[in-house]
Amino acid sequence: MIDLRSIYKGCSVLITGGAGFIGSNLARSLVALGDVKVSIVDSFIPDQGGSLFNLHGIEDHIELHKVDLRDAPALNHLVSGVDYVFNLAGNVSHLESMLNPLLDLELNCAAHVTLLEACRHYNPHVKIVFTSTRQVYGKPLYLPVDEKHRLAPLDVNGINKLAAEHYHLLYHRIYGTRAVCLRLTNTYGPRQLLRHDRQGFIPWFIRGAMEGKVLELFGDGKQRRDLNYVDDVVEALLLTGASEATDGEIYNLGAPEPISIAELAEELISLTGRGHIRAVPFPAERQLIDIGNFYSNFSKIERVIGWRPRTSLRMGLALTIEYYMRYGKHYLESDAHFLSRSN
Repeated sequence: MIDLRSIYKGCSVLITGGAGFIGSNLARSLVALGDVKVSIVDSFIPDQGGSLFNLHGIEDHIELHKVDLRDAPALNHLVSGVDYVFNLAGNVSHLESMLNPLLDLELNCAAHVTLLEACRHYNPHVKIVFTSTRQVYGKPLYLPVDEKHRLAPLDVNGINKLAAEHYHLLYHRIYGTRAVCLRLTNTYGPRQLLRHDRQGFIPWFIRGAMEGKVLELFGDGKQRRDLNYVDDVVEALLLTGASEATDGEIYNLGAPEPISIAELAEELISLTGRGHIRAVPFPAERQLIDIGNFYSNFSKIERVIGWRPRTSLRMGLALTIEYYMRYGKHYLESDAHFLSRSN
């Protein structure tokens, strides 16, 4: 396994979307490594997940910049001199991308071109780790899905994420920017948005179970998915960034044991002792973009850098529930409340 502490010691790291779910957990891990300069860029667009509370306790160890990735002059300054960019910014809601496709195009495509242009002109050999999505594959032709599977996104978000992948890899080939793309599957854990269900069913199920509400299963709930605990995803990001062998590559993340959505709901009810399940018809707008059974083959990244998930599903869910039992109220407030409170 790569010695992350020695690799990142004395380095400067920029995290886009760093006040969000995965970004804030990544920032905490980098701070814990010690002797790493961590800078965070986040636009705090409402309902996207960016929250000052996600950075609670590490404020004195990071630099926070409220900057939109589409702000080229600001990015030109921020990327200069950094060793690593973990590019996690963007809209993650598949449903919202269908309702507002032009905004998704701005956040998931144009913004990343602006970042890449800043790197090209002011830091051309920086290492960039870009987080994409398994949604670029669309409905699987076979399972588990590997990186050679055909690409046929079912929604605007998947198309824009795929385009952003190609931009990152193009800048690697043409300009020497050391880019790598990770296709994430269902990531869950502390510091994930809870206020609505437009950014994934897992946090919404967790909130519902904790509040003793009905967990609605669309259809029969037998769709099988793979889930990654956020600490495992952060480790994949750090390992990928630290390895020169990953430059110019695409990797799936995933889990060895997929679980049905119904089984996940039952597990949450077991852990919380609350909530119950009800099957409901598939909403038309969601069924159009549903991918059915989906789980990834992550053997490529395991072979190259030795990554595989280490957190069992039950342990990860228990840790997530424990976190929200302590801090859940902060995730039911609006982003505007956090920002106004900090001024």
